[in-house]
Amino acid sequence: MYGCIICKYSNMSKIVTLGEIMLRLSPAGCHRFVQVDSFDVIWGGGEANVAVSCANYGHDAYFVTKLPEHEIGQAAVNALRRYGVKTDHIARGGSRVGIYYCETGASMRPSKVIYDRAHSAIAEADPRDFDFDTIMEGADWFHWSGITPAISDKAAELTRLACEAAKRHGVTVSVDLNFRKKLWTKEKAQSVMRPLMKYVDVCIGNEEDAELCLGFKPDADVEGGDTNADGYKGIFKTMACEFGFRYVISTLRESFSATHNGWKAMIYDGKEFYESKRYDIDPIIDRVGGGDSFSGGIIHGLLTMTTQAEALEFAVAASALKQTIPGDFNLVSEAEVKALAGGSANGRVQR
Repeated sequence: MYGCIICKYSNMSKIVTLGEIMLRLSPAGCHRFVQVDSFDVIWGGGEANVAVSCANYGHDAYFVTKLPEHEIGQAAVNALRRYGVKTDHIARGGSRVGIYYCETGASMRPSKVIYDRAHSAIAEADPRDFDFDTIMEGADWFHWSGITPAISDKAAELTRLACEAAKRHGVTVSVDLNFRKKLWTKEKAQSVMRPLMKYVDVCIGNEEDAELCLGFKPDADVEGGDTNADGYKGIFKTMACEFGFRYVISTLRESFSATHNGWKAMIYDGKEFYESKRYDIDPIIDRVGGGDSFSGGIIHGLLTMTTQAEALEFAVAASALKQTIPGDFNLVSEAEVKALAGGSANGRVQR
């Protein structure tokens, strides 16, 4: 019932992601918004970040969105193409690209995000902008996150239509629950997300996501620093039983400060639980995109590796590495991730 997804595919698969790529404006270093006169321009966004990771690992990664025809929209397309993401199914039109401002925290001061994404091209997109049957033809994997249906009711409808097309074509579907309180309430999230779970094979999220998006609460004091995997086993079993997930996966973060976190994950395939090794990430350079890099890593792992343990260790290592890299994208190779997953964490110069 819950066999390995990976055994069906070669090392290169067609992976489709759907979402919004955004223009990130950040003060340099750890400066605050109010003290700078210029911002660094960085491109990123949940499913776009996943697509970049998958392209880095050698897959045919397609990102689906809608972007304006003006130069800022083209700059977003160019950013994706630079890292090998295929942009064939990006619709063009609309008036604006979503923006978010990101201030990097330090020590006890947390990072801060301010969104300016209302009425972006993808938020206003129409189902007629996309032929999801054509997009899903020949695909092996479709990934989306809870951010996409949160940005607008129209985007939620696009997500449902994409999921339906994926199922018609026998495509494995994964979701990163990714609750964002600045985009919707938990009541709205659950009313939209729970019906979409019937399309999902692989569910990814942390303890907050599972509670706020789906209404499940783990038996663990996460805010108090309890990341013992035993507290998650009951909720994993319940989620798999209720929605028929093939895999339930959660990242487990210990936040000591804005620049020092513990990081591990666990996975359940309907039969067995596996908990990864733990990484002590200190200092964190940029944690934005850390969860997306995990999703990209678990997709690659489940497509190409023989056990869920190998897949999870690859994903956790990939995500740990991402948090040492500025920007949203995880710019690492499969070999670099495997080196860390295999125990090489000394940071010595590779000659």
